Amino acid sequence: MIALRQVSLQRGTQTLLEGADLTLHAGHKAGIVGPNGAGKSSLFKLLLGELSPDKGELEMSGGQRIAHMDQEVEALERSIVDYVLDGDRELRRTQAALAHAHERGEAHREAELHGAIEALDGYSAPARAAQLLVGLGFVQADLDRPLSAFSGGWRMRVNLARTLFKPSDLLLLDEPTNHLDLDALLWLEQWLTRYPGTLLLISHDRDFLDAVCDHIVHFDRQALVLYRGNYSTFERTRAEKLALQQAEAAKQQARREEIERFVARFRYKATKARAAQSRLKMLERMGDIAVAHADSPFHFTIPSADRASHPLLVLDEARLGYRDEDGHETPQLDGVKLTLLPGQRIGLLGPNGAGKSTLIKSLTGDLPLLAGRRVPGEHLAIGYFAQHQLEGLDLASTPFQHVQRLSPTAADLDIRKFLGGFGFHGDDVFAEVGRFSGGEKARLALALVAWQKPNLLLLDEPTNHLDLEMREALTEALASFEGTVIIVSHDRHLLRATVDEFWRVADHAVTPFDGDLEDYRAWLKSRLEGERREARADKAECQAEGAAPREDRKAARRAAAELREKLRPLKRDRDRAEKAMEKVQAELAEVEAGLGEAELYTDTARKEELTERLGRQGELKSRLEALEQDWLEAEEALEAMEAELNEA
Repeated sequence: MIALRQVSLQRGTQTLLEGADLTLHAGHKAGIVGPNGAGKSSLFKLLLGELSPDKGELEMSGGQRIAHMDQEVEALERSIVDYVLDGDRELRRTQAALAHAHERGEAHREAELHGAIEALDGYSAPARAAQLLVGLGFVQADLDRPLSAFSGGWRMRVNLARTLFKPSDLLLLDEPTNHLDLDALLWLEQWLTRYPGTLLLISHDRDFLDAVCDHIVHFDRQALVLYRGNYSTFERTRAEKLALQQAEAAKQQARREEIERFVARFRYKATKARAAQSRLKMLERMGDIAVAHADSPFHFTIPSADRASHPLLVLDEARLGYRDEDGHETPQLDGVKLTLLPGQRIGLLGPNGAGKSTLIKSLTGDLPLLAGRRVPGEHLAIGYFAQHQLEGLDLASTPFQHVQRLSPTAADLDIRKFLGGFGFHGDDVFAEVGRFSGGEKARLALALVAWQKPNLLLLDEPTNHLDLEMREALTEALASFEGTVIIVSHDRHLLRATVDEFWRVADHAVTPFDGDLEDYRAWLKSRLEGERREARADKAECQAEGAAPREDRKAARRAAAELREKLRPLKRDRDRAEKAMEKVQAELAEVEAGLGEAELYTDTARKEELTERLGRQGELKSRLEALEQDWLEAEEALEAMEAELNEA
């Protein structure tokens, strides 16, 4: 249990909490929400013992193991798997003690430590660490590479895997999705729903909070208010409390009518039916959302260019990718043919590394095509937002100066009013950008894009570092933007509310995706299962036929499919795993029978033999667990294939 009783907390001159009360019980999964600077991260420091309350008291159940993700990761030369394994300090200490006992010939101590490692599930630890890393987007070839070989965003993914790997009763996660794409986010979502301990999660992703959390803790005017339910429930409940503050009722009604017109126009058109249904769901929630965010400090629009070409931009038989200094090409997408028209609203979906950002950069013209043509319209005006643009801001300048450089003749009052919509009020417009947080820099970068009145808006993960209020303001602004929009984002609420169609970037191609985000989740799951089946089939064919060329094996499998022999490799996988299990079980029984000899523990001359048998026991148990998993996967794949063939 976690209990704050009349807690007051002050950082510098700012009062974060004043007489706050909060009680969370074991097993709660609580989302922590509130504006930036309200004190969410300070609450975590309070729970970690890094801060003490100025008044009141904090009570926590004794003996809780706490896992918390560090915000900084050193560029170590240690492999990423080892770095993740280091998160389980007890396991690492036990392994070190075992090595020390072996060196000193302490057989009894070794026996104890082998048992301790087994109790810590230590023999399966490398496999579990690898599973976490793969779930977060790494491939097998990455696992032995050093941490220093990865960029900052990927190092944060390794850090997240390490935090999840660490045994814990209380898990504290501060913006864990900032560096994730949609695929990794969906994986993390499922992992956290299965987490058995208490979870406190700071996040600005409403869909993520909805899927994971059963309580919401809201920082509200220096108090902590606990709501039962997920984020959508919190919005509805808070909306009821703020029913008298509907200052934006007229704006909400206009937006409602716009959505109703869209639905009336497209709900019976096959190519737009899913988008219409998505907008209907959005319409149902709009009332609660608008009221819950009525006191948001962010209100802005993104004006569109006065003129637009038809089409805006064309890519014809384009090959997209990178060319190094030596002229060597690394293509990611090939044969890309697309035409962008005024008013299109497109969300890009696809697995990690498939080329979504490459497509965006190629559309801007920043990344030259390897082949094919890029044909811009006469009146094309691109607004481009990506995370690297935050690094391009002039840290010594102010928001006012950034806008003034774009439009030297603009009136000072117009600039200040415009920046106010992005949360820069009063003297904030003259503050040095170098002192800004990541969220403030992201807001400024978005403001600069909006100021230039684009007719093609290209956004690559625009919500990173933005809080919930700013995300909602951005969602409203994009929904009313009259130009063409292409978005890469892991924020599903933003995608559902602002795009009418999806394109899938996968398998070196860009194709229309006839479905919504739930269909994409199903497609992604099916794709991952297919990759696993193909990998197992490759392995089975390789073992059965020797090191045959990969293309030959593919041809053989295609022939087998034509002859309805797809079951053969799956049956072989299952039978091989079953035979291997029987063999390991027999050997394990023999080893454990040998460990039952009493004199093995009393005869000092047999210390080495005891150590070897204990080590072999641990290895065999770990091997047996892996084989049982292989057998289960093979059996499930076989049943699925049999059902598919029966239907055919």
